[in-house]
This record gives sequence, structure tokens and C-alpha cells, in this order.
Amino acid sequence: MLLLLYQVIVLLSLLVFGGILLFNLAELHSLPESPDASGDRPFVSVLVPVRNEEHVIEACVLSLLAQDYPRYEVVVLDDCSEDRSLEILRRLEAASGSRLRIVQGKPLPEGWHGKAWACRQLGDLGGGELLLFTDADTRHKPEGISRSVAALYESGADMLTLTPYQEMAGFLEKLVIPLVYFILMCYLPLRFVRTSPKSVFCSAIGQFMLFRREIYRNIGGHRAVKAAIVEDVWLCREVKKAGGRVAVYNGIDALSCRMYRSPGEIIRGFSKNLFAGLGYRSFGLFSLVVLTLAFHVLPYGFLTAALLSGDFSASLFVLPFLQIATALFCRLLIADRFHQPAGFALLHALSQLALIAIALNSFAITRFGKGPQWKGRHYQFAGRRKGESGQ
Repeated sequence: MLLLLYQVIVLLSLLVFGGILLFNLAELHSLPESPDASGDRPFVSVLVPVRNEEHVIEACVLSLLAQDYPRYEVVVLDDCSEDRSLEILRRLEAASGSRLRIVQGKPLPEGWHGKAWACRQLGDLGGGELLLFTDADTRHKPEGISRSVAALYESGADMLTLTPYQEMAGFLEKLVIPLVYFILMCYLPLRFVRTSPKSVFCSAIGQFMLFRREIYRNIGGHRAVKAAIVEDVWLCREVKKAGGRVAVYNGIDALSCRMYRSPGEIIRGFSKNLFAGLGYRSFGLFSLVVLTLAFHVLPYGFLTAALLSGDFSASLFVLPFLQIATALFCRLLIADRFHQPAGFALLHALSQLALIAIALNSFAITRFGKGPQWKGRHYQFAGRRKGESGQ
């Protein structure tokens, strides 16, 4: 009887996640088409932090310089890169004219994390009415800024973020990276991000964040999140705390990004962010592990046991089968919306096991190791929870 009750609870939970997904698919609108070129447009400062990005920065900058938006600047800050990034940027600056400005970043001060420090400097440099922070590994369609500015004003938002098209090449990329949108679309009602003043309903993707200058200044810019690893989500919370509105749009036809290029980068990148995204709460991380096992892995175990034993009861076969079908249906819907490889959606349980392994690694290296390592820097967390949750 207890097993039957457990299986019913798991299935109902997955159906709730599926319902959230269906509402989110309707809520997540595409960007509007580019407006007519006539009329006044706000000046946009496009701000790009760069550290050790020699393989991607040229494509990013060239795509930004090819925008059809009439009034904008591109400011790129090299955050003490140890590769050829600055050399490439200087060459692009010499060939591009006045629209591109390259700045050498200052050394990282105590109490700051790297990206937040680079973005703080960029925020001070940007002179636009709108400030667009975008990552160095993104590539932008020519109409991307025009459509995003139109969406910001159409929605009445103070902060706008986009879901990029995520480029994936390797096996582990295709296995793990789609879970970013699975978590976003199944666990967080996006309507509440847009309509609720509560800062708990927040979503932001650091690959593309467009701010009205006033709200960015009011929250203190990146100074408000100087010790945060997942600074994008914490910025969203600060905007809401200040009374601002946040909008999330589907940006797969406006920009693309390849987050990580090797298995090592995937493990290091997600390990840096996962425990931090949970506020360094051990209970939250282990709850995530247990619930992930219950919702997405154990149903396969029950189904296997049923097939091996010939027991096709509701508890051992029917309900686990429905649980698996519900989760796979959600994955396939997300794969279709975000142009992800559908075949890897069928490896959902393996994806979730990989997520669990990375979550445990994130916990271990933060609590017992030297801290996460990224782009040649180690992130130390003395007073970890205070530094993050106090933002």
C-alpha cells in the first residue's frame, strides 16, 4: 500500500511539472519582429566581459558589429586574459572604427568574483539608456538588438533576458545541457517571473541580459552581487526587490551560444554553478539529489524489476511506466521548442544521473576542496552562504 501511495505521489508530481511546462510553452513568447527603422531609438551599450576566450571572441564581436540597430556601442573588457583574447580584440578594434571600444580590465579586488567584477567595470563604462550584458561565447543575429529593445518596451519590463539556442556537439554536451531548459520550463512558472513582485520567482540567463539604465543604477549594478557565482539570477532578484519588472523571451532565433566545449568544461562549469545556485544549502542540494532519483531514475528500476519478475501490478509496472512516459513527453516537448536533439531526450534518466554526479561534485569541491576552478581562477568561499544569500 505504501509503495502504491509513493508511486501515485511521484506520478502526480510529474503531471504537475508537465502542467507547468505546458503553461510555460504558451508564456514564453518569441521576440517581436524588428520595428520600422524610423523614429527615435534609445542608445544601447553592449557590454561584453572576456577572459580567455580566444576561440570565440572574434565571432561574437563581429556578430555584434553587424547589428541593424541604428544607435549602439560595443564595449569589450578583457578581464586579464592569459591567452590571445586581448590581441584579437585590439586587431578588431583597429579595423572596426569608433563603434567598438576595447578596455583592459583592472585586477580582481578582494571580495569580488571575476565575472561580477568585469561587469561592474563595464556597467560604469556604458553610456547608453539601455545596458546589454552578453557573454563572449554568444553569436547574435543582425536583428537581435532591435527585436530585444522592442520586446523590452512592449513588455514594460526593466530587465529582459533571452533563452539562446544552445549549440551542442559532444556527447556529454547533448546529455547535460538540455537539462538547463528542462529545469527552467518544468519547475518555474514563467508567468510569475513576469507578474509577481516576489523575488523568489526569478529567472535570468547571463548570456543575454538587457537593463534599463535606471534600474541597473538603482540596484547598485553588479556591486549588489559582487560575491555571487550565479550573478544573473541574483541580479534578477535585486531588480524585483527594487520594484522592477522582468521579462523572459525565447531567443533561439536571435542568438546562439556554445556554453562548453569539452567534458572537462561541462563538469567544471556546472560544478561552479550548481551548489551556488542552491545558496550553498546542503539540505537543498541533497533534496535535489533525492527528488531527482525519485522522479527521473527510480521509475526505470521499478519497470525493470516488473519485467524481470513478471509482476505487472500498478505499483511495479503501470505507474512507473506512466511516470517515464510523462517525463519523456516533457523532454520531447522541450527538445522541439528549443531545437535540441530529440534522441538524447530519450536518454533522460542518464542525463539526470549525470546531473546528480555533477551536483555531488559541486558540493564536494566547495565544502571539502579548494573550491570550483574556472578560467584559471579558484573560487574560495569563506562564509559561503552569507556571501551568496546576502546579495
